Amino acid sequence: MRSIQTILAAVDFSPHSEAVIDAAVTLAKRFGAKLRLVHAYDIPIPLASPYEVATPEPYLAGTRRIAAEKLGTLVDRVAGQGIAVDSILTEVPAAAAIVRAAEETKADLLVIGTHGHTGLKHLLLGSVAERTVRSAPCAVFVVKGE
Repeated sequence: MRSIQTILAAVDFSPHSEAVIDAAVTLAKRFGAKLRLVHAYDIPIPLASPYEVATPEPYLAGTRRIAAEKLGTLVDRVAGQGIAVDSILTEVPAAAAIVRAAEETKADLLVIGTHGHTGLKHLLLGSVAERTVRSAPCAVFVVKGE
C-alpha cells in the first residue's frame, strides 16, 4: 500500500460538509498528509427552455465570489489546526470536477460525503458520491450522512 501524502476533501458547504472536513483533518493528522479542499459550485439553469438562456455575468461573478469566500474560511479553519491545506474552486458537474481535481493533484485519498438520499430523490438528484467513487483515480473514504 502506498503512503497517503495528499488528501482531497470535497465540500459543498452543507452541514454534512463539517463531518467530511472533520474526517479529512483527522486522516491528514494521522498520515501527516497535505489536505486540499475542493468545491464545485452549481449555477442553476432551466431544464428546458425554448429560448437560449444566458446567465448574467454579475450573477456568475457573485456566485464565484461567495463560494471563494466560504472556501477560504474553511481553509483558514483547517490551517489553524496545523494542517498544510489549500483549495480548488471549480464549476459543476461536481463528480467530474472532483475526479479531475483528484487526478491533477495526484491525490492518494479522496474524502467525500453522501447525503444518503434514496428512492425518488436519489433518482432525480443522482449521487455525486456514487459517480465520484466509480471514476476516482484513488481510494475514496465516504462519510455517510444522517
